[in-house]
Amino acid sequence: MIFRYFIFLVFSLLLSTTVVSQSTNNANSIKKEKKKKRRKKKYRVPKIDLSHWKVTLPIANEKGKPFEIEPPEINNFATIEEAKPYMYIDSTRGAIVFHAMPTQITTKNTKYSRSELREQMEPGSNRVNWKFSDGGNLKAKIAIDDISRKKDGKYHKTIILQIHGRLSNEQRDLIGEDDNNAPPMLKIYWQNGKIRVKTKQLKNISASSTEILHEDAWTDDKGHTFKEKVGFGKFTLEVKVSKGKMVVILNNNEFKVYKNIHMEKWDVFENYFKAGNYFQSRDKGSYAKVRFYKLEVSH
Repeated sequence: MIFRYFIFLVFSLLLSTTVVSQSTNNANSIKKEKKKKRRKKKYRVPKIDLSHWKVTLPIANEKGKPFEIEPPEINNFATIEEAKPYMYIDSTRGAIVFHAMPTQITTKNTKYSRSELREQMEPGSNRVNWKFSDGGNLKAKIAIDDISRKKDGKYHKTIILQIHGRLSNEQRDLIGEDDNNAPPMLKIYWQNGKIRVKTKQLKNISASSTEILHEDAWTDDKGHTFKEKVGFGKFTLEVKVSKGKMVVILNNNEFKVYKNIHMEKWDVFENYFKAGNYFQSRDKGSYAKVRFYKLEVSH
């Protein structure tokens, strides 16, 4: 009897161990499958339509000017070798990263380098633009990926969104300019973790319709800093323009409304949106990386 009981006990233990082992193996297999699924979910492509944008990068083309990619080539920017260090996909976050640092390659009328998109209503052309009276809306979801610090410990700043003015060919010729450049009506900065907005004002509101075409007829306003600190987290910005009015919205929570004589007078200019990383430093070793998760424009 004792021997039979011993045999039964050993058999029971072996059976129990086998069942536990199988259960453990099954559990481990399930965990592995879940991990694989989570890994698969992490890789995603940003859903940003670039068919109406060109990009300017902080490197030189064969003529020594800033390297640009226009539609339709920009749709394949991830395969263009020159673009890879400065505009690339972060597939773990589903974002496009714009990387900029001080270089000798800058656009006209500035000392700063950029990795920045320029709206093109007609793909491949800068000639077709819009006025405030036409209306325009931009919505973007953004985060600062990384940015260097100044000697005082504060972060460097960068411009992430703009509305830039443009002279028509007729206006350009009328005031004797050699290009179509006009002032930027809107600059939105990431500045030490906060969002700061700057716009333009006329120095003399009685200036004639010809006088206001000159860049030096305009000056910066005092600026507005939103209360919320966005830091390195995601945030949304909306810009809504109409005749004589511009509204900037942060995280659908804070609103800054511009409705004044300066906005009314601005309708003399054509405009286009800009988005990306217009880095505002010439310090050695400084840099910024900006992630765009979403970028939508309508008119």
